[in-house]
Amino acid sequence: MDLIVARNREDLVAARRPGTVALVPTMGALHEGHRSLIRQARERADQVVVSIFVNPLQFGPNEDFSRYPRTFDDDLDVCRAEGVDVVFHPGVDDMYPPGRQVSVSAGQMGDVVEGEFRPGHFDGVLTVVLKLFNLVRPDLAVFGEKDAQQLALIRRMVADLDVPVEILGAPTVREPDGLAMSSRNRYLSAEERKVALGLSRALRAGAGRRTPDEIRTAAREELDRNPELKVEYLVLVDPRTFTEVKEPYEGVAVLAVAARVGGTRLIDNVTVTLT
Repeated sequence: MDLIVARNREDLVAARRPGTVALVPTMGALHEGHRSLIRQARERADQVVVSIFVNPLQFGPNEDFSRYPRTFDDDLDVCRAEGVDVVFHPGVDDMYPPGRQVSVSAGQMGDVVEGEFRPGHFDGVLTVVLKLFNLVRPDLAVFGEKDAQQLALIRRMVADLDVPVEILGAPTVREPDGLAMSSRNRYLSAEERKVALGLSRALRAGAGRRTPDEIRTAAREELDRNPELKVEYLVLVDPRTFTEVKEPYEGVAVLAVAARVGGTRLIDNVTVTLT
């Protein structure tokens, strides 16, 4: 069956067919990381829907909404190659009709870590994700673990609001040298890309330690070797709440970092288990 491109709600309804539906929400500029999400969805569902929508609600006034990469024709080629059934590509007015007033609040977890540096970001993320759930009506949805706080908040929203969608996380896909794949990597010059590798090196250094303090210290020391990295945060957090873990701590934690390399902001994380 040929790939269907649905550009509005009516197209989306017409494209739906019986069986299990999986949704892969994206903002386009698809790369190998997105392909891994699609493949996981393909394994679980009869119909795979990929949404491509650059969501204005999740960008702050000084962020990169206007220059965020938009590569729709290339994205369609990726979707065809991966056996996607439907691409949902609405316009802003289709997603947010005039007069819209109600949004989803991310609550306390939306104000910490990434949310501290991007106020309102997660409100915008959860609002668009909930709208996509209501429009597509998927049985399951796949998100990347690279956006760990986003994934945690979507799971929280689904639980708190009784949304009947199974949420799956897919492991971070990395370049051979360790750089986490991101649509924003294309902004990096060759020299900036070398600098950006300091993020994954710092996470590996921290992950090799045994206590929260040792993990944070080792990761920070590695970051300090790269003064070109303008670090916004380095945290070791409980994956359920994104609050900092303290000594003593046992269980799974997320070591997360955000930094600017030139004009590009990058995030990355790894999961560690402390016993």
